[in-house]
Amino acid sequence: MRDDGRAPAAEQGGEVILIEEEGGEAAASGEAGVDEAAGEADALEGAEGLLELVVAAHEERVAAEAAKAGPIDGVVVGRIVGFAPNGDPLVEAAVLGGGGGVPARSMTALGPEDEGREVALLFEGGRRDRPVVMGRMHAAGDGASAARRDGATATADGERLVLTAEKEIVLQCGKASITLTRAGKILIRGAYLLTRSSGVNRIQGGSVQIN
Repeated sequence: MRDDGRAPAAEQGGEVILIEEEGGEAAASGEAGVDEAAGEADALEGAEGLLELVVAAHEERVAAEAAKAGPIDGVVVGRIVGFAPNGDPLVEAAVLGGGGGVPARSMTALGPEDEGREVALLFEGGRRDRPVVMGRMHAAGDGASAARRDGATATADGERLVLTAEKEIVLQCGKASITLTRAGKILIRGAYLLTRSSGVNRIQGGSVQIN
């Protein structure tokens, strides 16, 4: 290698021929690859930093707008419009204005089937950006009302469960079933029946027929 950094020269037939060093090109190519990778890493870090700044600015703007609008007191009726990636419900209400659903916490389990349903909302500290779903709003036709319309009801008081129907009640699992009819009949059907008691096992009736 000459002092000027160029490849050594050799004389042949009065002509000067430069001899290229193979290692020089490989080294230059390696340095270029390292520089390119470093540039991509810097660009990625810059994009992530910009995204964090945008998210932080949005959160600050939402908080500032909520503080400017004043606290929300009392129960507000809102609607579930979707769910966030982490499962939190997204709600909207007239007092929240537009701009899409606001992430909320919930005191009751909610699922995709509740999308579009009205819910009762309270706001933590009166802040518009901190809604809490207190529960679903009962609509006419839901629950017991629908059951009464179909002629069947179910009531429970913590000690017993009462099932009531206009014509009959059927409990069925595979080939086994128990049917209670309006006429007072109890029909027990199954491929195998067993009655067992640690005390008295009594069969009593006006008449008892076997086979």
